[in-house]
Amino acid sequence: MEGLVKWLLEGDPAIVYQTQRDLLGMEGERLKELRKHMESAGWVKAFLDKRDPDTGLWGKGLYSPKWISTTYTMLDLKNCGIDPALGAYQTSARLLLEGLWKIPAKKKDRWQDLCICGMLLNLCCYGGIQHRKLDEIIDYVMDKQFPDGAWNCQWEVDHDHSSLHTTINILEGLLEYRRHAYAYRRNEIERAVKEAHEFILMHQLFLSDRTGEIIDRKMTMLSYPSRWRYDVLRCLDYFQAAGVSYDPRMEAGFALLEKKRKKDGTWPVQQKYTGRVHFDMEQTGKSSRWNTLRILRVLQYYGKILD
Repeated sequence: MEGLVKWLLEGDPAIVYQTQRDLLGMEGERLKELRKHMESAGWVKAFLDKRDPDTGLWGKGLYSPKWISTTYTMLDLKNCGIDPALGAYQTSARLLLEGLWKIPAKKKDRWQDLCICGMLLNLCCYGGIQHRKLDEIIDYVMDKQFPDGAWNCQWEVDHDHSSLHTTINILEGLLEYRRHAYAYRRNEIERAVKEAHEFILMHQLFLSDRTGEIIDRKMTMLSYPSRWRYDVLRCLDYFQAAGVSYDPRMEAGFALLEKKRKKDGTWPVQQKYTGRVHFDMEQTGKSSRWNTLRILRVLQYYGKILD
């Protein structure tokens, strides 16, 4: 692992920051300096430079065009570890909340997609935003939890089974909600989160609970950025971030990651999702510092020793 860590520390400032924080346990002022450095170098600076300072938007839109809109660019920045107190982050998070969430005024008006609601919670709670709209989103999310314990954006037409895609977006949003000590419906949320974890584990992360077959081959591929889509690595990285205890039903996921490892010990980017990008952080098919970092922190958290 020492060689992999050295390789990670030769990467973008965002990779260096998270390697020091998550794998090497750095804390305090030095870690703060590494985070601050991201604003003036590397991917974070490049994303920030794409923001329109007059409108506070990226890509001239809130949710589209994919993947250069404000929502997806801010997810990239958040996943890089940007300081959420940064003025640009705060302003744009509020723009998203104001622009993307509203309670339908008429029965024929459509509710916002649950995936987007999860993203809004993720971005706004990470920024510590205080707004009544967050309570409204929580009410909506809690109301739409299915009896199987999770969520589906297609709740209006699919009443039988939750979606892993929708569920991971909501869980990531609720994780930031819980991390930042929001109090509204807190006990109910804790129960809902445990039920959603059980839904994922029931599927052994990527297998049908009915047939045992792989639900979607794309879920088994190493992607980054994940965008709105669920995959095994995204799930396991969420589990370690949320402090979820080891469960034997994770083993199929760990075995899958081991098969993806290259001879040099790194892991690649295997696929990217079609759409416009500001720039490519990494190349498909090449060794990926993002995926290697994420897998190493998952393995470290769960006590899995590399050969």
